[in-house]
Amino acid sequence: MKHVLSLSTLYPNAANPRFGTFVARSLEALAKRGDWRVTCINPIGIPPLVFGRYRALSELPATGEEGGVVIHRPRFTLIPRIGARRNASAIVKAAYPLIEQIHAKRPIDVVDAQFFFPDGPGAASIAGALGRPLSIKARGSDITYWGKQDFAREQMLDAAKKATGLLAVSEDLADKMALLGMPKDKITLHYTGLDRDRFRPLNHTQLRGQLASALKFALPDNAPLLVCVGSLIPRKGQEFAIGALPQIPRARLILVGKGEDRAKLEAQADELGVSERVLFAGSLDHDLLPLILSAADAMVLPTENEGLANSWVEALACGTPVVTTDVGGARELITDDVAGRLLTERSSEAVAQAVNTVLNNPPRRQEVAAFAERFSWEKNAAELAAHFEKIAS
Repeated sequence: MKHVLSLSTLYPNAANPRFGTFVARSLEALAKRGDWRVTCINPIGIPPLVFGRYRALSELPATGEEGGVVIHRPRFTLIPRIGARRNASAIVKAAYPLIEQIHAKRPIDVVDAQFFFPDGPGAASIAGALGRPLSIKARGSDITYWGKQDFAREQMLDAAKKATGLLAVSEDLADKMALLGMPKDKITLHYTGLDRDRFRPLNHTQLRGQLASALKFALPDNAPLLVCVGSLIPRKGQEFAIGALPQIPRARLILVGKGEDRAKLEAQADELGVSERVLFAGSLDHDLLPLILSAADAMVLPTENEGLANSWVEALACGTPVVTTDVGGARELITDDVAGRLLTERSSEAVAQAVNTVLNNPPRRQEVAAFAERFSWEKNAAELAAHFEKIAS
């Protein structure tokens, strides 16, 4: 059994159970195959003064095993907001002694980074010190945001040069990586996975009633239901979904996610007089999300940029058409009006027009779900295993 050491700054934990779940599902699916031993280094950044949300992070266990993946959480010193330039080197300094011990017990065959920044530069240093092949994955904002920061771009391009192979979650992102200066011949397309047992059309006749009771939110049968899945941050564009509500009669909107924009978005809903039609659901149990998506008439995400959003795939798999911006890999998923609508501008008017078009001619759920048939965590793991085998040979 070969051994991959995967470095990921995003990974679910007791303090943030929804943080990077897509990374966990991918590595768990790889471990389940039985041909790769998977060790995850999930560095935890803690500032010199521990306060607020960092207190819970500082109390996480240093090691554990979840879903067949051995997880280590070394602490590194984080300087919030201004310390990004040194994060990769700080991670290596904190994690490398542990990695040497792991390598001595069970030799590492491949070093993997699950994000391009700061994971990629950190993993490049580790792979170089161990003399092992390196894979780095790009997921979206690690390229579209950090690629615009001079210091980060320099570190990322150096890591890409040292890498044996690169992964991208969409063709669009692969093109952006090449434009940034990364070698296109090293890039392999690696789409996300999907839990097909959870995310599928659920046509229970009492579904809305049960959700209304569970969420304590009125969901009248004659009211369109919209759902937006994503962190409450400006990039995701929830403000445009809320702003569209006055133009979508009776519609209800459920916002799944948490983030710094919540107070601003609540104030916007109140100012527009639609606060009773908007539910801030926060982070939800993963079993509840498929129910909400199956009950919804559309999933709305007026995002500024993405690689390929898991929420797009999960919504389609539940038979729910997607209204989202024409960015990232959206065009690779929404290839027909049955699957939803692509926005050419981020505005409340554009969202309202697209949603009303969908509501006026709703597609059959099974036809929408067909657009997600090619996604599964088993396929994701098989492609990842093949990629690691190739670069390890």
